[in-house]
Amino acid sequence: MKKALCFDNIEHNAVLCNLCQHGCTIAEGGRGICRVRENREGQLYSLASGLLVAEHIDPIEKKPLYHVLPGSRSYSIASVGCNFRCQHCQNADIAQYNDQGTGQIPGRPTPSAELIQRAVAEGCRSIAYTYTEPTVWFEYALATARLAAEAGLYNVFVTNGYISTEALGMIAPVLHAANIDLKGFSNDFYRRVCGAQLNGVLDCIREYRRRGIWIEITTLVIPGENDDAEQLNGIARFIADELGPDTPWHVSRFFPCYQMQDHPPTPASSLERALQAGDRAGLRYIYEGNVAHGREQTVCPGCGSVVIGRSGYTVTRLNLKDGACGSCGKSIAGIWGVEKQV
Repeated sequence: MKKALCFDNIEHNAVLCNLCQHGCTIAEGGRGICRVRENREGQLYSLASGLLVAEHIDPIEKKPLYHVLPGSRSYSIASVGCNFRCQHCQNADIAQYNDQGTGQIPGRPTPSAELIQRAVAEGCRSIAYTYTEPTVWFEYALATARLAAEAGLYNVFVTNGYISTEALGMIAPVLHAANIDLKGFSNDFYRRVCGAQLNGVLDCIREYRRRGIWIEITTLVIPGENDDAEQLNGIARFIADELGPDTPWHVSRFFPCYQMQDHPPTPASSLERALQAGDRAGLRYIYEGNVAHGREQTVCPGCGSVVIGRSGYTVTRLNLKDGACGSCGKSIAGIWGVEKQV
């Protein structure tokens, strides 16, 4: 447990949490929607801070981040909690964990410095804050990210895009990239399926962009929920108009899980509709996820050569030179570091 950042004291010993777009007013003894931030005697505490519930070494491509240090390994960590209530949550056992007020938050106490030591020893080039929602264990993420940056590691968020401007401003100097879920493009979908507001997500994504953090967008295409042409076209146009056509868009196939066991897997026609929407909007880098032999190569928009070849999470070809296509010299947007040709 650690005293929280980003809150204000208000009347009757309540606090206003300013960590995310929900802006929870929390009475004494209560918790925010994330279930891991608690008001104790007029002070807000992060119950999950420093408690590691998941820890893996993943290919950076698994985040997915296709334009960040391709072929590298990312030390991936999580504490419990999330500020969304997605019916299709893929890590519900830890993201939607509810201790029913007992205070028994799972996780192994792990100092940030220990995480950095392990990441460096394993040859990882980045720390990924992932699996749950890193915003809700912000204090832990911030402390770790600062140490990681000092050690020469990159920091990447995998996030629902609901962090407050105040909190993002604190971590932005050491946050290099983020894969942000843009789960749909209607407020009804966000309210009903995720327990959030679309405009809050859009504003947050714009703020990431404004602060110069590299962004890749992911949309899990769910049959009958967000796979209509209006939403897919809306997402594609938002990316092109607000973030720029060089912003990668990952469209992923849904499989039944959590509270959406009654929905079928995404048909190929829905993914194709998303790809066509991205093409019409002029997006240069559109990728398919959770499918075999889908669009997974990074193709130079100048000459059409394969710049980064992939098979699943494995990089099979890397034709980059100083951040540009090795065949024609056209600049390819991303965070590349020092490229080693494959």
